[in-house]
Amino acid sequence: MDLLPGEDDPRRVAVREWIRRHPNPNADELSLSGYVAPHWPKPYGIGADALYQLIIDQELQRANISRPSNPIGIGWAGPTILFAGTTDQQRQYLPDLLSGKDFWCQLFSEPDSGSDLASLRTRAVLDGQEWVVNGQKIWTSGAQHAKFGILLARTNPDAPKHKGITYFICPMDSPGIMIRPIKSMAGSESFNEVFFTDVRIPTANVVGDVNDGWRLAKVTLGNERVSLSTGGVLWGFGPTALDVVESVRAMGGIKNPVMRQRVAQIYTEHVLLEIIRMRTLTQRLRGAQPGPESSVRKIIADEHGQHVMELARDLIGADAMLTGTEHETQKTLQNHAWYSGYLFSQALTIGGGTGEVQRNILGERVLGLPHEPEPTSSLSQSQQKPS
Repeated sequence: MDLLPGEDDPRRVAVREWIRRHPNPNADELSLSGYVAPHWPKPYGIGADALYQLIIDQELQRANISRPSNPIGIGWAGPTILFAGTTDQQRQYLPDLLSGKDFWCQLFSEPDSGSDLASLRTRAVLDGQEWVVNGQKIWTSGAQHAKFGILLARTNPDAPKHKGITYFICPMDSPGIMIRPIKSMAGSESFNEVFFTDVRIPTANVVGDVNDGWRLAKVTLGNERVSLSTGGVLWGFGPTALDVVESVRAMGGIKNPVMRQRVAQIYTEHVLLEIIRMRTLTQRLRGAQPGPESSVRKIIADEHGQHVMELARDLIGADAMLTGTEHETQKTLQNHAWYSGYLFSQALTIGGGTGEVQRNILGERVLGLPHEPEPTSSLSQSQQKPS
């Protein structure tokens, strides 16, 4: 990035010196350096401002040093624990979360709640020093590999639906938890159903206050919709629009004017997303929680991912329906898994809050439009209570 400070900037020199002393850092060394989440406060990060974080990102990329892979833990659970967790919770969970030793999942979505997360029905009942949880979650990415999950459960069924929810840290090896993988049309089993039968969670695992979980869920979901990386178009994974552009150049360009325009479109979208990313990054690292601009970026990014994968599929032609890397036309596009990527991209505008929900958020919070009518407003109080 041309606008970043030069090679002699003291911050850049410090990062390079650390890399010189740790040319092949393990996960613990990287975590202890504060470079995994440099914008977090010490001792977990280094309190880096936006510019410093971008310098660190650039230097780690130059040295081919990858951060630990724990997207839900580092991206969503960690910021929420920092925001509302106790000091003991931060000390207990954040170090191994940052190093990737403890993989995390998110236990929010339910079969009957859809995008209306606040209508969740999973219940938690206090029994002494433990909460007893019963219910079901769905679309839980990586649940079969996770050590902990961030769990939303209803703890006061008599309160309005946004008020009676509590935010828990759930050990995924707890008795009573059953995990059942869901195979997607792309052939992967990254999603899961999770069933809770009399699962006991200590009261010490409540994040924030009891019945205040909805407020923390909004913190988590805000972070979920903010990506500070320049990763691929499939929620940070896979190829980027620039990969397609470079492949088109390597193929000698495109004569078809419609296809040329589509290449120009995904490049333009990529640039716009970078501008929004920089704005969001600056806002967040000033200490502000992600706001409606995160919904703007999610809408654009998800549709952009679909545009990129659709264009790659069309450029490849019929061979895009074939899996594997032995097909010559796939090799012209750098061996990316376009077939499975195109299939996966159909979920982008659904997961993490549908595009329709994001547009409602923008309409209400940015444009000041009236709130959408409450669908249960005509029901009696007893009918509104979750069963």
